[in-house]
Amino acid sequence: MDWTDDAIMRLRSLWDDGLSTAEIGRRLGISKNAVVGKAHRLDLPARPSPIRRDPATLNVPREPAPRRVSGPTLPSMAEPPEAPVSPATPAAASPAPAITPVAAPPVNRPARPSLVAAMTAPIRLSPRAPACCWPIGEPGTATFRFCGEPALNGKPYCGPHADIAYVRVRDRREDVA
Repeated sequence: MDWTDDAIMRLRSLWDDGLSTAEIGRRLGISKNAVVGKAHRLDLPARPSPIRRDPATLNVPREPAPRRVSGPTLPSMAEPPEAPVSPATPAAASPAPAITPVAAPPVNRPARPSLVAAMTAPIRLSPRAPACCWPIGEPGTATFRFCGEPALNGKPYCGPHADIAYVRVRDRREDVA
């Protein structure tokens, strides 16, 4: 837009009348942002905030945000996962943390023995082969780890975990009877 002397005079007049930038824009046939930009370039006085605030609460200090937990939240990948506590361990040893069960597979799908084997097998990482990133256990606990089996090409998971993660979307035309 070309700001003519007449348009600038009207802008100053409407600004002094206390109209909102959106209303000034409507009356001048321009956008609100054009009004704000021109008012800034003309050094017009700042508008009061449209947010109504209670003067008594303006100087009240805020509560500080809660502090973050210090230390690592996940075990180091360089260390092997700790072995579960066996029943032959003395009672003085600390109990193993409770493991939350994983959701059962759908009824129409048989359980995969290779998935169970993958969950109990130790992690074998090769520096070149991508490993399965399926999380096993509760994050932040000593028993938390990733599957570690070789991942499928182009996927972050091994075969059994990719079957769980990637569900084929049914075609809506199949529902039509």
